[in-house]
Amino acid sequence: MNTLSEAICFATAAFDGMVRKVEHRPAILHSLEAAVIASTVTDETEAVIAAVLHDTVEDAGVSLSEIEVRFGARVAELVAAESENKREDQNPEDTWMIRKQEALDALKSSRDRGLKAMYLGDKLSNMRSLYRGFCTTGDELWTHFHQKDPAAHKWYYCTIAECLVEYRDTAAYAEYVDLIRKIFGDIG
Repeated sequence: MNTLSEAICFATAAFDGMVRKVEHRPAILHSLEAAVIASTVTDETEAVIAAVLHDTVEDAGVSLSEIEVRFGARVAELVAAESENKREDQNPEDTWMIRKQEALDALKSSRDRGLKAMYLGDKLSNMRSLYRGFCTTGDELWTHFHQKDPAAHKWYYCTIAECLVEYRDTAAYAEYVDLIRKIFGDIG
Protein backbone atom coordinates (compact mmCIF):
# COMPACT_ATOMS: atom_id res chain seq x y z
CA MET A 1 0.00 0.00 0.00
CA ASN A 2 1.42 3.42 -0.85
CA THR A 3 1.71 6.12 1.82
CA LEU A 4 -1.26 8.17 0.61
CA SER A 5 -3.50 5.10 0.65
CA GLU A 6 -2.21 4.24 4.10
CA ALA A 7 -2.99 7.78 5.31
CA ILE A 8 -6.52 7.57 3.91
CA CYS A 9 -7.11 4.25 5.72
CA PHE A 10 -5.55 5.63 8.92
CA ALA A 11 -7.68 8.81 8.88
CA THR A 12 -10.82 6.82 8.03
CA ALA A 13 -10.27 4.65 11.10
CA ALA A 14 -9.43 7.67 13.29
CA PHE A 15 -12.63 9.48 12.27
CA ASP A 16 -14.85 6.38 12.37
CA GLY A 17 -18.34 7.47 13.43
CA MET A 18 -17.45 11.18 13.68
CA VAL A 19 -19.49 13.78 11.81
CA ARG A 20 -18.99 17.46 10.96
CA LYS A 21 -20.94 19.92 13.09
CA VAL A 22 -22.95 21.77 10.43
CA GLU A 23 -23.86 19.20 7.80
CA HIS A 24 -23.51 16.10 9.97
CA ARG A 25 -21.61 14.33 7.19
CA PRO A 26 -18.80 11.89 7.96
CA ALA A 27 -15.71 13.81 9.09
CA ILE A 28 -13.45 11.82 6.79
CA LEU A 29 -15.11 13.38 3.74
CA HIS A 30 -13.76 16.80 4.73
CA SER A 31 -10.24 15.41 5.03
CA LEU A 32 -10.46 13.72 1.65
CA GLU A 33 -11.87 16.85 0.02
CA ALA A 34 -9.06 18.93 1.56
CA ALA A 35 -6.51 16.50 0.13
CA VAL A 36 -8.05 16.57 -3.34
CA ILE A 37 -7.98 20.38 -3.33
CA ALA A 38 -4.39 20.48 -2.07
CA SER A 39 -3.39 18.09 -4.85
CA THR A 40 -4.61 20.61 -7.43
CA VAL A 41 -2.08 23.22 -6.26
CA THR A 42 0.94 21.13 -5.22
CA ASP A 43 2.86 18.08 -6.33
CA GLU A 44 4.27 17.58 -2.84
CA THR A 45 2.97 14.19 -1.76
CA GLU A 46 3.65 14.92 1.92
CA ALA A 47 1.42 18.01 1.77
CA VAL A 48 -1.43 15.98 0.29
CA ILE A 49 -0.95 13.27 2.92
CA ALA A 50 -0.91 15.96 5.63
CA ALA A 51 -4.18 17.33 4.24
CA VAL A 52 -5.74 13.89 4.73
CA LEU A 53 -4.44 13.82 8.30
CA HIS A 54 -4.76 17.51 9.20
CA ASP A 55 -7.61 17.14 11.73
CA THR A 56 -6.63 13.81 13.25
CA VAL A 57 -4.60 15.34 16.08
CA GLU A 58 -7.02 18.16 16.83
CA ASP A 59 -10.29 16.22 16.52
CA ALA A 60 -9.58 12.47 16.70
CA GLY A 61 -6.99 12.20 19.47
CA VAL A 62 -4.11 10.99 17.31
CA SER A 63 -0.65 11.99 18.55
CA LEU A 64 1.88 13.83 16.44
CA SER A 65 4.45 11.22 17.38
CA GLU A 66 2.25 8.50 15.87
CA ILE A 67 1.91 10.51 12.67
CA GLU A 68 5.67 11.00 12.56
CA VAL A 69 6.39 7.30 13.06
CA ARG A 70 3.86 6.22 10.45
CA PHE A 71 4.15 9.00 7.87
CA GLY A 72 7.44 10.80 8.50
CA ALA A 73 8.71 14.01 10.03
CA ARG A 74 7.59 16.27 7.17
CA VAL A 75 3.96 15.11 7.36
CA ALA A 76 3.99 15.46 11.16
CA GLU A 77 5.47 18.97 10.83
CA LEU A 78 2.68 20.02 8.45
CA VAL A 79 -0.08 18.51 10.59
CA ALA A 80 1.39 20.19 13.69
CA ALA A 81 1.47 23.54 11.91
CA GLU A 82 -2.28 23.42 11.32
CA SER A 83 -3.32 21.88 14.64
CA GLU A 84 -4.68 24.43 17.09
CA ASN A 85 -3.91 24.49 20.77
CA LYS A 86 -7.49 23.80 21.87
CA ARG A 87 -6.86 24.89 25.48
CA GLU A 88 -9.06 22.08 26.77
CA ASP A 89 -9.20 23.64 30.24
CA GLN A 90 -10.95 26.76 28.90
CA ASN A 91 -14.26 27.52 27.24
CA PRO A 92 -13.87 27.28 23.41
CA GLU A 93 -15.96 30.44 22.96
CA ASP A 94 -13.45 32.34 25.10
CA THR A 95 -10.39 31.08 23.20
CA TRP A 96 -11.67 31.25 19.61
CA MET A 97 -10.01 34.57 18.75
CA ILE A 98 -6.63 33.71 20.24
CA ARG A 99 -6.60 30.28 18.56
CA LYS A 100 -7.38 31.80 15.18
CA GLN A 101 -4.85 34.61 15.67
CA GLU A 102 -2.14 32.06 16.53
CA ALA A 103 -2.97 30.10 13.38
CA LEU A 104 -2.89 33.25 11.25
CA ASP A 105 0.40 34.42 12.76
CA ALA A 106 2.01 31.07 11.93
CA LEU A 107 0.59 31.11 8.40
CA LYS A 108 1.66 34.71 7.79
CA SER A 109 5.24 33.97 8.83
CA SER A 110 5.51 30.78 6.76
CA ARG A 111 7.08 30.50 3.33
CA ASP A 112 6.23 26.80 3.17
CA ARG A 113 4.21 26.22 0.01
CA GLY A 114 3.26 22.71 1.15
CA LEU A 115 1.75 24.13 4.33
CA LYS A 116 -0.11 26.76 2.34
CA ALA A 117 -1.43 24.15 -0.10
CA MET A 118 -2.76 22.13 2.83
CA TYR A 119 -4.37 25.26 4.33
CA LEU A 120 -6.02 26.11 1.02
CA GLY A 121 -7.42 22.59 0.77
CA ASP A 122 -8.76 22.68 4.33
CA LYS A 123 -10.19 26.18 4.20
CA LEU A 124 -11.77 25.82 0.75
CA SER A 125 -13.45 22.63 1.95
CA ASN A 126 -14.66 24.55 5.01
CA MET A 127 -15.95 27.40 2.84
CA ARG A 128 -17.87 24.97 0.63
CA SER A 129 -19.54 23.54 3.72
CA LEU A 130 -20.25 27.01 5.12
CA TYR A 131 -21.75 28.10 1.82
CA ARG A 132 -24.09 25.10 1.68
CA GLY A 133 -25.12 25.79 5.27
CA PHE A 134 -25.55 29.50 4.59
CA CYS A 135 -27.76 28.79 1.56
CA THR A 136 -29.92 26.51 3.69
CA THR A 137 -30.14 28.38 7.01
CA GLY A 138 -28.84 31.91 6.42
CA ASP A 139 -27.44 33.61 9.52
CA GLU A 140 -28.69 30.77 11.71
CA LEU A 141 -25.57 28.96 10.45
CA TRP A 142 -23.39 30.81 12.96
CA THR A 143 -25.26 29.33 15.95
CA HIS A 144 -23.47 26.02 15.28
CA PHE A 145 -20.04 27.48 16.06
CA HIS A 146 -18.11 28.56 19.13
CA GLN A 147 -17.81 31.98 17.49
CA LYS A 148 -21.31 33.29 16.74
CA ASP A 149 -20.29 36.58 15.09
CA PRO A 150 -20.10 36.26 11.28
CA ALA A 151 -17.81 39.32 11.16
CA ALA A 152 -15.18 37.37 13.10
CA HIS A 153 -15.42 34.48 10.64
CA LYS A 154 -15.12 36.95 7.76
CA TRP A 155 -11.96 38.43 9.30
CA TYR A 156 -10.47 34.96 9.72
CA TYR A 157 -11.22 33.66 6.23
CA CYS A 158 -10.26 36.95 4.52
CA THR A 159 -6.95 37.02 6.37
CA ILE A 160 -6.28 33.46 5.22
CA ALA A 161 -6.96 34.59 1.65
CA GLU A 162 -4.31 37.30 2.08
CA CYS A 163 -1.83 34.70 3.36
CA LEU A 164 -2.47 32.41 0.39
CA VAL A 165 -2.29 35.07 -2.33
CA GLU A 166 0.60 33.21 -4.00
CA TYR A 167 -2.08 30.76 -5.21
CA ARG A 168 -4.23 33.52 -6.74
CA ASP A 169 -3.79 32.05 -10.23
CA THR A 170 -5.35 28.72 -9.24
CA ALA A 171 -8.96 27.64 -9.53
CA ALA A 172 -8.96 26.64 -5.86
CA TYR A 173 -8.01 30.13 -4.71
CA ALA A 174 -10.52 31.77 -7.06
CA GLU A 175 -13.29 29.52 -5.69
CA TYR A 176 -12.21 30.26 -2.11
CA VAL A 177 -12.42 34.03 -2.64
CA ASP A 178 -15.72 33.69 -4.53
CA LEU A 179 -17.26 31.77 -1.63
CA ILE A 180 -16.07 34.39 0.85
CA ARG A 181 -17.86 37.03 -1.22
CA LYS A 182 -21.03 34.93 -1.48
CA ILE A 183 -21.22 34.39 2.27
CA PHE A 184 -19.78 37.64 3.68
CA GLY A 185 -19.97 40.21 0.88
CA ASP A 186 -16.93 42.10 -0.34
CA ILE A 187 -13.50 41.15 0.94
CA GLY A 188 -11.80 43.86 2.88
